[in-house]
Amino acid sequence: MLADADRSAPTTVVTITITSPAMETGPSSSAAMSAARRRRDALAQTLASRRLPGGVADAGERVPDAVAPEVMPFVRAADEIEPYNPRVAFLCRKYAFKKVQRMDPSSTQRGVRQFKTYMSIKLDQDDTQVLGNDANEIQQFYKKYCVSMSQIPDKRNFEEMAKYYQVASALYEVLRDVTNNRVDPQVIRYAEMVEQNARHFKNYKYNIIPLNFPGSSEAIVELPEIRGAIDAISVIDGLPMPEGDKSIQDLIDWLSLAFGFQKSNAENQRENMVLLLANITTRTAAQEGHPLADTVNELWKKIFGNYKSWCHYLHVSPSLMISQDVTEHRKQQMKLLYIGLYLLIWGEASNIRFMPECLCYIFHHEAQKSRGGTAGHSAWRNYDDLNELFWSDKCFTKLKWPWDLTSDFFYKERSTARKPKTNFVEVRTFLHIFRSFNRMWMFFILAFQAMLIVSWSSPGSLSGITDGTVFSNVLSVFVTAAVLNFIKVTLDIMLTMQAWRSMDWTKIVRYLLKFIVAIAWVIILPLTYSSSIKYPSGAGRILNSWIGNWYNQSVYNVAIVIYLVPDILAALFFLLPQLQNAMERSNLQVLVLLMWWIQPRLYVGRGMHEDILSILKYVFFWAVLLISKLAFSFYVEISPLIDPTKFILKQQVGNYEWHQIFPFLPRNLGVVITIWVPIVMVYFMDTQIWYAIFSTIFGGVSGALSHVGEIRTLGMLRARFKSMPEAFSKRNATKHREQAFELRSFFCVWNSFVNSLREEDFISDREKDMLMAPSFSSNLSVIQWPPFLLASKVPAALHMAMNSKEGDEHELIEKVKLDRDRYNAVIECYESLMIILNNIVLDSNDQNIINEIDRKVTYSMRNKSFLQDFEMAEIGKFVRLHLLLTMKDSAMDVPSNLDARRRITFFANSLFMKMPRAPHVRDMISFSVLTPYYNEEVLYSSYELNRKNEDGISILFYLQKIYPDEWKNFLERIRVDPDNEAAVKGHMDDIRLWASYRGQTLARTVRGIMYYRQALELQCYEDMINDQADLDGERAARSKAIADIKFTYVVSCQLYGMHKASKDSREKGLYENILNLMLTYPALRIAYIDEKEVQLPNGKIEKQYFSVLVKGDDEEIYRIKLPGKPTEVGEGKPNNQNHAIIFTRGEALQAIDMNQDNYLEEAFKMRNLLEEFLLTHGKSKPTILGVREHIFTGSVSSLAWFMSNQETSFVTIGQRVLANPLKVRFHYGHPDVFDRLFHLTRGGISKASKVINLSEDIFAGFNSTLRQGNVTHHEYIQLGKGRDVGMNQISNFEAKVANGNGEQTLCRDIYRLGHRFDFYRMLSLYFTTVGFYFNSMVAVLTVYVFLYGRLYLVLSGLEKSILQDPNIQNIKPFENALATQSVLQLGMLLVLPMMMEVGLEKGFGRALAEFVIMQLQLAPVFFTFHLGTKTHYYGRTILHGGAKYRGTGRGFVVRHAKFAENYRMYSRSHFVKALELLILLVVYIAYGSSYRSSSLYLYVTVSMWFLVFCWLFAPFVFNPSCFEWHKTVDDWIDWWKWMSNRGGIGLAPEQSWEAWWVSEHDHLKNATIRSLLLEFILSLRFLIYQYGIVYHLHIVHGDKSFLVYAVSWLVIAVALVSLKVVSMGREQFVTRFQLVFRILKGIVFLVLIGLLVLLFVGFDLAILDVGASILAFIPTGWFILLVAQLFGPLFRRLIIEPLHLLCCPYGTGGACRGPCCAKFRQRTGAVLRKMGPWDSIQEMARMYEYTMGLLIFLPIAVLSWFPFVSEFQTRLLFNQAFSRGLQISRILAGQNGSGTKHD
Repeated sequence: MLADADRSAPTTVVTITITSPAMETGPSSSAAMSAARRRRDALAQTLASRRLPGGVADAGERVPDAVAPEVMPFVRAADEIEPYNPRVAFLCRKYAFKKVQRMDPSSTQRGVRQFKTYMSIKLDQDDTQVLGNDANEIQQFYKKYCVSMSQIPDKRNFEEMAKYYQVASALYEVLRDVTNNRVDPQVIRYAEMVEQNARHFKNYKYNIIPLNFPGSSEAIVELPEIRGAIDAISVIDGLPMPEGDKSIQDLIDWLSLAFGFQKSNAENQRENMVLLLANITTRTAAQEGHPLADTVNELWKKIFGNYKSWCHYLHVSPSLMISQDVTEHRKQQMKLLYIGLYLLIWGEASNIRFMPECLCYIFHHEAQKSRGGTAGHSAWRNYDDLNELFWSDKCFTKLKWPWDLTSDFFYKERSTARKPKTNFVEVRTFLHIFRSFNRMWMFFILAFQAMLIVSWSSPGSLSGITDGTVFSNVLSVFVTAAVLNFIKVTLDIMLTMQAWRSMDWTKIVRYLLKFIVAIAWVIILPLTYSSSIKYPSGAGRILNSWIGNWYNQSVYNVAIVIYLVPDILAALFFLLPQLQNAMERSNLQVLVLLMWWIQPRLYVGRGMHEDILSILKYVFFWAVLLISKLAFSFYVEISPLIDPTKFILKQQVGNYEWHQIFPFLPRNLGVVITIWVPIVMVYFMDTQIWYAIFSTIFGGVSGALSHVGEIRTLGMLRARFKSMPEAFSKRNATKHREQAFELRSFFCVWNSFVNSLREEDFISDREKDMLMAPSFSSNLSVIQWPPFLLASKVPAALHMAMNSKEGDEHELIEKVKLDRDRYNAVIECYESLMIILNNIVLDSNDQNIINEIDRKVTYSMRNKSFLQDFEMAEIGKFVRLHLLLTMKDSAMDVPSNLDARRRITFFANSLFMKMPRAPHVRDMISFSVLTPYYNEEVLYSSYELNRKNEDGISILFYLQKIYPDEWKNFLERIRVDPDNEAAVKGHMDDIRLWASYRGQTLARTVRGIMYYRQALELQCYEDMINDQADLDGERAARSKAIADIKFTYVVSCQLYGMHKASKDSREKGLYENILNLMLTYPALRIAYIDEKEVQLPNGKIEKQYFSVLVKGDDEEIYRIKLPGKPTEVGEGKPNNQNHAIIFTRGEALQAIDMNQDNYLEEAFKMRNLLEEFLLTHGKSKPTILGVREHIFTGSVSSLAWFMSNQETSFVTIGQRVLANPLKVRFHYGHPDVFDRLFHLTRGGISKASKVINLSEDIFAGFNSTLRQGNVTHHEYIQLGKGRDVGMNQISNFEAKVANGNGEQTLCRDIYRLGHRFDFYRMLSLYFTTVGFYFNSMVAVLTVYVFLYGRLYLVLSGLEKSILQDPNIQNIKPFENALATQSVLQLGMLLVLPMMMEVGLEKGFGRALAEFVIMQLQLAPVFFTFHLGTKTHYYGRTILHGGAKYRGTGRGFVVRHAKFAENYRMYSRSHFVKALELLILLVVYIAYGSSYRSSSLYLYVTVSMWFLVFCWLFAPFVFNPSCFEWHKTVDDWIDWWKWMSNRGGIGLAPEQSWEAWWVSEHDHLKNATIRSLLLEFILSLRFLIYQYGIVYHLHIVHGDKSFLVYAVSWLVIAVALVSLKVVSMGREQFVTRFQLVFRILKGIVFLVLIGLLVLLFVGFDLAILDVGASILAFIPTGWFILLVAQLFGPLFRRLIIEPLHLLCCPYGTGGACRGPCCAKFRQRTGAVLRKMGPWDSIQEMARMYEYTMGLLIFLPIAVLSWFPFVSEFQTRLLFNQAFSRGLQISRILAGQNGSGTKHD
């Protein structure tokens, strides 16, 4: 709408002096046209205005970009003046046509031919004769136009004036062409006058405030706060002026000249500074004579808070030298100078913005001067390493100023020395889990030890601890604590060695002293403990002998007390958080020394302790949880195993059925370990389950107390609607508290909300009319409420009246009054009818009759004779007639759309939740929104919408079926008959928008975010009305101006410049669509990284990079040169945000992802949310405001519903608990709002180091918390967000998050938070971040450990001997699957918070129903499958790295994924692991079935079979059309072709199995020796099958010698040799000697058959032995494959790289890129390939892949035979869509709307 207003503005001005017949249009037609235009989306109007007519060019064709810059000024001029002089408009278009013809006479450029065709047709249509000649006509019109411009009011908007002058300039150029430069002298004078006045309009470029145009009278400049800020920075008195004629307008100009900052940077920061001052001014009190003193002081504190803290930490005096003797005026000037200097440095800092203390260092010296990836993280320095160099005063001595480029800080080419890390080293090892959370592990280990000791003395009871001996044994936990502490200190030293070169000597001394003390306690505590026992045994006896069998129990007690002194002091400080905060921040030497011993002295992580109330809340949470967990572990996990364990240890070692591996293992320890290890793993893991339970309970209670879900149905809405105006008034700063003002203000917002629902097509016109509240009272005696509240009220009253008897007036009135709404509805209907009749009837006699009727009715009501005076029975005729004409659906169900209901009920409910009172818009905190955008869809094209997939389904058809009601409402809005297909196709622009607004597109996001501006304008207008401000009709202009300074929206389109120059149709379309967004939304700004090749003075070509900001019609505002390409240094998204953050404005910044949405009704509450920054939450004011989300993609499929519920539970109940009571909420990439000034001085809103900061958003939360920030969560406002909807999309997302959590495990932020938090907050951190993924991995490993333990028992024969022992038949541990149940519990953890949140917001009956539906739709299968995804990618990331950004895709249609695609994606993460478990289960049942009941086996392994099923078949169960026969056949052909393709080099993994197989092992190339050796150790587990099974073969006849196992390897050797012979034969003979190759294969086959016959005949080989041998040798073969894959990287690390380092002439080894080293690498690679049997290994791997693929594919093929399976799957996947009328069977069958099937 704003765009329309801007386009029509010039017309209004010119009509003062210009009239034309074209302007004389009929009122009815123009009204209809304007109404139709208003009902179209603003973006649709922009698209239509930039498109050629449909009959001239293809749909979607626009004015060609090749000629647009030269032609568009004349086309626009023609459009502007056509209503007033069509002939002159014709001349402008004719001149434009001539210019195009001159520019491209052959029409070779894209779109030029169509444009010429359109122009020629248009010129032919408009070519009319005039009375005079064209030269006179255009000169006369030009003079009139110039005269009209001179009469424009002085306060006209600058942009409008610029448009007028552009039209005048174009007119004059056309005039000169028409007159052949024979121009009238008077016209020349007019032209000279226009040229002189338009001088500063020609390059009219500014962002928000026209600061570069003196004399500007725009409304924004007239605001007193803006004018005051401009005046403040314009004071340059007393500053030394530069030499020359350089003009200086303000302080920014002075700084720019003094320090050489870029011009665009100075202009950008000038506006930034003015807006900051202006916005803060509205909230600060003005001092007399110094109106901005408090404003400057507040901004000073925010900008330099981190800098002063840094100087204080380093004991350096700040360079903020402001004398106290100068005047207040001079102080303010100096402070503004320093603020400007910092902002200018920050504006050009580029990637240095990620290093806040480096910025402090630069500012420190500049202020003094003014006197006013794939390699291991440990091998390179990231942003944190570089920044932390500035946490030491060494930066002053080593770096100096100006920079000492020889310093170790800077990179030197071909340097042989590895740069040291700083303070922390990100080593890839799982030991980080213990090191970062050592206190937690110590607590659980010591608790386990204590419970084990107590249980051992008295199983099942805690009373044993009262026994003195038992208690003394429990005290042995302190010995364990000393050992664990020693391990932790050792890890600290080992894992930080690479940082010692850059570390302060005090920290190194601390590490060494800690190590010495740890060793001392490891010696002291065991010795004193052994002395405290009278008759020690085992190790205690040995230790006691060292000290002469000395017995003294008190010594150990004293040692314990001394050992606990630090912990006792820590507990005391814990109860005094403010004291601890002060001590950590203090520079007193005594306190520094004390804190130095407790924690390494660091700049961050100090003073993070919460207030005492917050501490008590999360301590209570964890105290109750830990008590419950430990009680469960004691009574359920530990105690039941004690008696069986004792009994087993007393028994003799069982009879082994193989050659005993550990012959000296005493007392059945192998059996005991097998039993206890899974239980121990569950003990450490099940706290995660308890956390899920307690967070659900606490989150539910907290949500209920916060009034979440109090209004969740339309009935509840109607019941509380009348109290909403009062609640709304309490949440807004209105001066008037009268009901009329409350209603008017609320109804204004409510009606805007309802209108937005209609514009978004969630409701129909009828529903809109029923929801709208009257805009004025019409002098009625009752309040007019929206009609939907009064549904059936009047008919009910009429029914009562008809059935009443004479004389019952009082009873009738009392009955009507029983329902106050009914009574008011009757009064309103009557009074409204009288008003209408009085306005319609003009004749005085008729009016007298109406007045008489009114008098009689009033008299009858007063005398209670209404029923006697009037015959009510006859009214029934009218009532029936009325009902017949108007009765349709019941108004009780309005609105019918589920999303509209959700939004209305949430908005209504939020008004009754606790939120700050909103200030006036002028006084609110200003904010910006920043959206990073890369290459996603902006707007769907008509081609994309109508293009059909392989099933014949288009996106448009799909959306019409999923959103049928919204499609119907849309057609109603644009006034198109649904049955008129031609008319529908004629509105393709509107259809494109309708579809795009239902996808995850940038257009949807921009529309939603621009609701903020619409809301602010409306609220500002309401503020002025409520304040009764007299602005002489300029309220609208003032509202827009205030909205401009309060809100800015920047989209960082990283590739916008490349898209603009690209010739690719898709990329060009992205550019055009973004340009259309800017034209539609004038407040939208686009930032991008521009790349240009520039020739240097020496002739060389250099690529230069710029941060560029554009607006409007691609109008460039700022261009700031960058030192290099920022996105090459770190991760892409945070760098994309960082380069654009300098263009944001305001005090707050909201981070919005590209797939998010916003709603107008929520935008109204933004003022309330921003006020949270001014309130104290806990210990301090917040620095990040968390906001909840609604997932709008949940209705596409069951998978999308699962994902939506999972995400919704996290962003609501999950984050609710994280923020309160746990105080560990961070930033998760959602619509959180940042304190902009706090974060721009502390590293930004994300971290960008390569790989380690893959999950870049959460690091902003880590950083904010470490720097004493405060993160809160607020649920009275929400935004929309899209999520992945397909199985593979979801898997990619889960893999990306798991990768990110793997990297977080290694990072310094987690380590520091884990050590700087108190114990309970540290637990919260662990179980809500990396602990969840680690415990997921432990849950899966528990299954492996359990089954391998069972494999050991069953193959060794120990299980048989135990179960057949009559003394222990009833031992439960051998019949329980306690350890196995954890996988199901952890897989379904997310269901608990889901159900609680659904219960809160929709009712617990609905929650129970949804839970049942989720089970029927196989939600457990989905969650259990993704448990494997988390485990695989988390573990592999920590072990080998390989974390990377994974694009998930945001498409609409849930497509069928081919079998080969699923196989590639899940082969290593799920299929291989599931088949391993399958073999384990088969072996377990095969070799234990003779002595074990089947029910026992099923009870023990049922959950594991479920896990195997989920991991093998979930991708196919949730794959649409997977069980359709023709799809199955196509999938088989595609997979077989992919497997058979033998080309690996140069092919993508999707094209060839060999290429995929090689790519699957890429993560091993950069693996460390440590991780490769660990992989080798883990792969040894596959040898146990062969070792155990060969001794059970019939052919060995019970022989248990080791020779049997050795002979089995001979069989494997024969098989491998045969495979190698065939492989060599293929290489040598397959191309030229095909017959020889066939003979060779035949010989090999016959030899193998002969050997098999020999074994059957001569050695008594049984048929079952063959199957058993296959079962034994398959894992061994897999072991050989794994070892072969590890051999290459190990060989390169151990041999090739050392040789390379020795041979490299530069001594850099692998880092060298010289030709000699490249040749060395090539030759060594070739030698390595020739040395090993790589081809045979590859063929062996291919054979395994064939086998795995067939095993998985066979069940799918069998099920595809039965049609009902496919129908069942469709119902399973699309139940939600079915309930909404989606004909999914037709969609998946490939039918179009007419029912025709397409193959």
